Amino acid sequence: MFISTDLQPFKPYSLNLHGRLVTIDRPWVMGIINVTPDSFYSGSRVGDEQMLLERVHQMLDEGADVLDVGACSTRPGSQSVDAVGEMERLHWALNVIRRVAPDSVISVDTYRADVAQRCVEEWGADIINDISGGTLDEAMFTTVARLHVPSVLMHMRGTPATMASMTQYDNVAAEVLEWMARRIDQLRQMGVADVIADPGFGFAKTLEQNYELLAGLDAFHALEAPLLVGVSRKRMIYTPLNSDADHALNGTTVLNTLALERGAHILRVHDVRPAVEAVKLISLAHPRFAGKTK
Repeated sequence: MFISTDLQPFKPYSLNLHGRLVTIDRPWVMGIINVTPDSFYSGSRVGDEQMLLERVHQMLDEGADVLDVGACSTRPGSQSVDAVGEMERLHWALNVIRRVAPDSVISVDTYRADVAQRCVEEWGADIINDISGGTLDEAMFTTVARLHVPSVLMHMRGTPATMASMTQYDNVAAEVLEWMARRIDQLRQMGVADVIADPGFGFAKTLEQNYELLAGLDAFHALEAPLLVGVSRKRMIYTPLNSDADHALNGTTVLNTLALERGAHILRVHDVRPAVEAVKLISLAHPRFAGKTK
């Protein structure tokens, strides 16, 4: 049997969402909603209100715990959008979601501090998900500290345009862990109580380094933060299989299961139902979770 029996129990974490305390006492599933025309996986894109409504209802019906809304693609070669354009897309999307699902937990995928501020203060976002870990906008850390919202801190080097050339590591897992520990400590010293750690699969890592990172995922629990894993339909899955993002669902489920086995608290995915099913089955089988299911 491949599942280890000597792992520590699943460690719960609490998040303060505008005064509402929620607990991650089992693995959560975060559904990706892209209000962009050019995100790398076309199935995640929504271009009008009807598509957005269908996606929101489907994800919530299938068991999504968080909806992660992005309006600025960060894949290499993507079309750039300025802060005004990003805010226009997010304003529209968040208003629609809050109208039909007022109690849902919404995360906004942005690296811009001014966008984050408006999304939280005016449009009801609960969590800020920054792919740059505060490196692309020096005001992001002070902004999330002032807003008192949970922050997803992801590891990335450079920018989406340059990250593919910045993959020089002696030990990728150790170096990413050290970088994240420093940044999380900085956030906590600034008063950000709820930090979610994302090692940044696919961002400034080679295919081999992504798998080294996955193999060493247990070490990231030393950060004392919920651990988010986002591998859904990425190149690290479909390249070894000589496939593409459209045919990477099975591989995504395999790697999500490995991430759960290594203690992931949140799976960020394009396909909610398969992730929810993976959580349910591994929660029944794995001693780490003590039978906790949704």
